[in-house]
Amino acid sequence: MHLPSFLWLWRIAAWSMGFSLFAYLLLAASGSWLFLSRRHSQPRPKWLRPAHYMVGSLMVTLVVLLMVIGLVGTLGYYGTLGHSAHLPAGLLVVALTLLSAWSSTQISPKRPWARSLHIGTNLALFLGFTTVTLTGWTIVQKYLP
Repeated sequence: MHLPSFLWLWRIAAWSMGFSLFAYLLLAASGSWLFLSRRHSQPRPKWLRPAHYMVGSLMVTLVVLLMVIGLVGTLGYYGTLGHSAHLPAGLLVVALTLLSAWSSTQISPKRPWARSLHIGTNLALFLGFTTVTLTGWTIVQKYLP
């Protein structure tokens, strides 16, 4: 694949990563609010759960966009994949994000395991985002003059 410059692609990736991390923080806050209101049998605002789902959907979209940009950009620039630990870290984040999204749709009184899976996956996602951020920073340094 021959593209004149990948700078535009890396800019989209940088913004997407920033928005993904912001969405993750919003999800952590709204998820904690949902969890605590449920745990203490307190009413919660009607908008909270739909907002949590919307932000989660946005984060899934951004993470998949990041994967596509990373694959296209790396293949276009190098012609192959697997030049750093960023690829397995990124694929792990995509897998955890998709598992979290799927498990959220399974949460119900009949499936108590789904809530635990969702929360556990999101805790693991914190480590995944940390790793992908650190490995991504080394990738960014290759492209900066």
